[in-house]
Amino acid sequence: MNAHAPFSFALPGSDRIIVIGAGIAGLATALRLAPRPVTLVTAAPLGFGTATGWAQGGIAAAMGSDDAPALHAADTVAAGAGLTEADVALRVAAAGPGLIDWLVGLAAPFDRDAAGALALGLEAAHSRRRIVRAGGDSTGRMVLETLVRVVARTPSVTLLVASARDLMRDARGAVAGVVCERDGLRFPLPGRAVVLATGGVGALYASTTNPRGATGRGLALAARAGAVLRDMEFVQFHPTAIATGADPMPLATEALRGEGARLIDETGAPVMAGIAGGDLAPRDVVARGIFQAQARGAQVFLDCRGDLGVRMATRFPTVAGLCAAAGIDPRVAAIPVRPAAHYHMGGVKVDATGASTVPGLFACGEVASTGLHGANRLASNSLLEAMAFAPAIAEAAAAVPAPGQARAEAATPRSEGDYEVLRAVMERQVGVVREADGLADAVRHLAPAARAGCDAALTSLLIAASALSRRESRGAHWRSDHPAQEAPVHTELALSDLWAMAEAVEPGQAVVAA
Repeated sequence: MNAHAPFSFALPGSDRIIVIGAGIAGLATALRLAPRPVTLVTAAPLGFGTATGWAQGGIAAAMGSDDAPALHAADTVAAGAGLTEADVALRVAAAGPGLIDWLVGLAAPFDRDAAGALALGLEAAHSRRRIVRAGGDSTGRMVLETLVRVVARTPSVTLLVASARDLMRDARGAVAGVVCERDGLRFPLPGRAVVLATGGVGALYASTTNPRGATGRGLALAARAGAVLRDMEFVQFHPTAIATGADPMPLATEALRGEGARLIDETGAPVMAGIAGGDLAPRDVVARGIFQAQARGAQVFLDCRGDLGVRMATRFPTVAGLCAAAGIDPRVAAIPVRPAAHYHMGGVKVDATGASTVPGLFACGEVASTGLHGANRLASNSLLEAMAFAPAIAEAAAAVPAPGQARAEAATPRSEGDYEVLRAVMERQVGVVREADGLADAVRHLAPAARAGCDAALTSLLIAASALSRRESRGAHWRSDHPAQEAPVHTELALSDLWAMAEAVEPGQAVVAA
């Protein structure tokens, strides 16, 4: 079958549940579904190609004697800039200690103190030390390895290495499977329900800490199936990506600032002086502080010199290794940094069970908009969120009525578009600081490629159009032409809304990337 030719087919339904993506969200959901049959669709071999393995920070959980889920939830709400749903924050925070215990039961090798208790770290905008880590700054990798090991010996989980290209639906319009592609050939995979666990969008930007595959394909799948997407404009830029020319950019974890690292310019002056929260302000504030300093011509560095630099090899081995690879000795030299696209707070609108607005379609992890992160994710809440929603998603997906015949049609050939030009447009026009003219140019540039079937362009267009429609500054979304906050409301888009918005932008010369 030609990979790009229009086609249609009908197949009997299947009782399997299909999970797309094999980061912490996909693996946790697959395990929670056991012993029900699950097909885990992943574009890369198990354990590779996922942002989970790159997560340096840790998992936020109220484990300390001076902490409580209510305090964790309050910090989450404060960081979310008016759009975090308080009940969701409390529910996820309350699940945190039990989820850490679940991982401990799976033999996750969390760091411990001299007395054998979990070692708890501090990160920006947290009021307590509650960051549970493994291997210092290797938490994501070690948790991923733990879950991969358990999934590999779980007989109910079948692994399929392929790309998900389209969602199949039955006569009622419910999602009933996936069209997959492998080695240039497309084939149907019917299922009772589909769970998107496809991660984020960082690789749509020229500067990113995410794997190259993080282009929001799950969001494009959901949009084409008719799902409502929410708050797509909220892209979090990590303030301290290591600026040595690598793509993707290596990350200097926020925990370094929790342990005393400071942001300075080339003269040694503090970059965050006079800004509320200073070096431990929320990520959006720090990212803008660095962006504005660089816009003035300053170079920005993360200063770990001294005792922290000496301890880095054992306390933060991942960052130490990244610095060594770049020829930087943090004991004697400050680390050059800049903001980079890191995490997406928007996504597929879901309810408390992870269900989207399309029957049979669920979303978990970064691809979902659950109401937890609001306009600005609190550090180390992402791995927690994925695990917290997995049990409810598993229960709800298993209860989906058996589908009828699964059907799929591909009326528009897929196109990859000019990926590097797209990344340049997103970096320049839809980045840390935004304004109307640039966003409108981005919409004009992205719309033709999105209509031609480029999933990366479609996801980028959803972000740019949502950013253009939000005429205020809130959390990670900063409009230089609308710096004030207005009413805290969500933006919601379906595909029909998106095309209408794109058509409403006056015709003009599209942006040409340098």
